[in-house]
Amino acid sequence: MTESRSNELRLELTSRIVSAYLSRNVIAPSELPHLIQQTYGSLGKTSEPTKTPATVEEQRPAVPIKKSVTDDFIVCLEDGKSFKSLKRHLMAKYALTPEQYREKWKLPADY
Repeated sequence: MTESRSNELRLELTSRIVSAYLSRNVIAPSELPHLIQQTYGSLGKTSEPTKTPATVEEQRPAVPIKKSVTDDFIVCLEDGKSFKSLKRHLMAKYALTPEQYREKWKLPADY
């Protein structure tokens, strides 16, 4: 949405909200500009992206790390699925390189 269209929408919504409020409430005429400004400002805040800190949950491996490597296959710690090689699976499903995967799970370089 363009900025001018966004402002038009904010103005339209402000007028609707203020009109609805005034149809049920009585305010002094001197308070009307403040009500309009407050409503318009509040609508602008709702369109801004929220800046909440991302909560980091400690992820547990799907299987114990010691049991993830066998002679026949390797088990993905993300989802517990078995593969001959994890490289393609990690990139396709989790967008992780092998280095990022090892770093995430604190695995040795020869893992």
